[in-house]
Amino acid sequence: MNTPKVIPRVALQQSRTAIQLSLHLNALRNANRSTFVRSASGKSLGDNRVRDQPKKKRKARIEFKQYSLKDAEQYSLCDAMRYIKAFEVGRPPTSPKYDLAVKLRTIKNGPTVRNRLRLPHAVDTSIRICVICPPDSKHAEAAKKAGASVVGEDTVFDAVKAGRIEFDRCICHQDSITKMNKAGLGRILGPRGLMPSAKFGTIVKDVAVSVKGLIGGSEYRERNGVLRMAVGQLGFTPEELQANIKTFMGEIKKDIALLSDKVNKEIHEVVLSSTNAPGFSLNGDFRSPTSPSSRDLSVT
Repeated sequence: MNTPKVIPRVALQQSRTAIQLSLHLNALRNANRSTFVRSASGKSLGDNRVRDQPKKKRKARIEFKQYSLKDAEQYSLCDAMRYIKAFEVGRPPTSPKYDLAVKLRTIKNGPTVRNRLRLPHAVDTSIRICVICPPDSKHAEAAKKAGASVVGEDTVFDAVKAGRIEFDRCICHQDSITKMNKAGLGRILGPRGLMPSAKFGTIVKDVAVSVKGLIGGSEYRERNGVLRMAVGQLGFTPEELQANIKTFMGEIKKDIALLSDKVNKEIHEVVLSSTNAPGFSLNGDFRSPTSPSSRDLSVT
């Protein structure tokens, strides 16, 4: 008969202690695993806790971001024209256009600047103008003589609804407002910026004067804190381009002054570019000591 093996009391106690210590170490290791185990990069896995926490939301910017001009390279008008002409070599003098971008320091979602002006030297004289007025009236005859390319009421409405928008600007005589509104052109012309509106001065009493003002005129509108407009043709002399830029800048300052006192808009930077050339930041000078002569820049 086999007698059961008796385990000494001391060994049994030591075994229990070892088991308890092992369980305690496992619990401690699982609770603080990130402090004992490190990733291959050497960073504690506990760093993941910080990354997993929701990030604080950045405060939304209320103004359009404009970069400092302290170290920016800027050019006189004649120098900018010289470099732009180098990019436009071989192109017709009336095809490429000088474009001016005026960057503003202004708040987002605030009132914007929008207007129309007639430059001293017209940039685009091929603009097509539509006049909505009674076709057999004296206003229609005056509009045609002034240079309007499309004149009428029902014929204009039908053409627009059919998708034939063969004009670049549209004005309406006061007598045709009701008929135009009933035609429901707003959903078609509105998104294109062609819908006549009293706010923008395209619902008029004297259509002939308005047509003459539009021919050779230019429109500008602030988008994302920037005003852009074509200010000249490649064949313009520096003096002609300077006159157009001065007129444009003067109108912008007037528009800003008409805004509410609570709205702060300031001109930050003026950039001259062309159809195929990059932009050159202007420093406000007409020429520099190394600028070519106006005569040389006038040769195309």
